[in-house]
Amino acid sequence: MRRSPQEKKALSYARDRRSIYGENDKASRKAIPLRKRLVNKANRHATQQQLHEAEGLVDLDRADLADVSRARPKVWRKIPDIPLGEYLDRRVASRR
Repeated sequence: MRRSPQEKKALSYARDRRSIYGENDKASRKAIPLRKRLVNKANRHATQQQLHEAEGLVDLDRADLADVSRARPKVWRKIPDIPLGEYLDRRVASRR
């Protein structure tokens, strides 16, 4: 099926995305793995801390405190970019 130039432009505005996070658009290649790495490291560290506290003679009261599954892990999620059409609308509105 052949599309007219107007249809192609409308599809482009709907499908293409733009980052509005405020950093360089290429920075996410390094920032996303870094954030994931830091969150996982913090979760591993918290688990290790709890396990080290529970070392030594087994005290049933302290063993309950070392329950690792109770600790709520830190979470990091990616924020999706916005569609190109919405990005352009924001730029036009900011000029006014």
